[in-house]
Amino acid sequence: MQQRIGHLTTADGSDVAYASVGTGRPLVYINGWLSHLQLSWEVLAERAFYESLADGCRLVRYDRSGCGLSAASDRQPSLAYELEQLSAVAEALGAEPFDLMGTSMGALVAVAWAAAHPETVRRLVLYGGWVTGAQIAEPSVQDHLLGLVESHWGLGSDVLTDIFAPDANFASREEFGRYQRASSTAGSARSLLALSYDLDVSDLLAEVRAPTLVVHRAQDRAAPIEQARALADGIRDAQLVVLPGRSHLPYAGDAQSLVTPIRRFLGLRRLPRDPRALTGRQTEVAALVAKGCTNREIAVRLGIDERSAEGHVERIRLRLGFTSRAQIAAWCAARREESASAK
Repeated sequence: MQQRIGHLTTADGSDVAYASVGTGRPLVYINGWLSHLQLSWEVLAERAFYESLADGCRLVRYDRSGCGLSAASDRQPSLAYELEQLSAVAEALGAEPFDLMGTSMGALVAVAWAAAHPETVRRLVLYGGWVTGAQIAEPSVQDHLLGLVESHWGLGSDVLTDIFAPDANFASREEFGRYQRASSTAGSARSLLALSYDLDVSDLLAEVRAPTLVVHRAQDRAAPIEQARALADGIRDAQLVVLPGRSHLPYAGDAQSLVTPIRRFLGLRRLPRDPRALTGRQTEVAALVAKGCTNREIAVRLGIDERSAEGHVERIRLRLGFTSRAQIAAWCAARREESASAK
């Protein structure tokens, strides 16, 4: 899949960059705290997650003001401003009702939109969200994180990476730290984080009329599971799906277990998933990983450059849902044992 990037203008003249991928009924996706449409498409795990959502529909994402490809604004972040930006995206889609998915802070924006514009939302998906931002962390923790982001954006982004993706490997954590810093300035990041703590949609839940799915990981370190239950309890007939895991980022950890109930709820066909279905070249690379070869050694043996070898290993890891080369090696060993026993 290839995404198409364009720009919209809000009622007050703010610039909003948006990306579209896939075809079919629109699924509007509201990101959490920070985003960057282009960089996120270059992160293999994140791109794979979006492609899984976009199979059979048109996935529309956007960067909020001050993030990624959207220009900064003199306006301070607020729920009203969030809704104005979403309104520009909704207007570009036309009159047809769309599916709406909000993650993290975006879940609260999605709730507010669905409550105010029930005629526009066909189905609503909330992942990793909360009802009251003041309850997702102790006041002292909030003050510490806000101060750290403002005074030392590098360290602040690393600390937040530990919270958002505790199970990610070192390389992925380093990548996400850089991604956050490239997505926003320290000042904008601090203001948006403060907004996430300030938002409260408790008085809007009863006004949501769209069929709603609330999905949450049981040990999410950024948003307590109790907040997910509160979301589901407050929205009439909402479904709650609790998945194992600690990662707040939807594409970190077992992303497939997250995608499956979402696609089912939206009426999209089930994606085939055969974790053993590697390409021929990936099978070769996996076998060399199992022999203990480095990326450079794999490149020499296969006559490719080292960066290509690294890319193959990363794609194998993502396809198999693994976090380390050791897991790839163990998987290869298990395959050999199965093959031997079948003979």
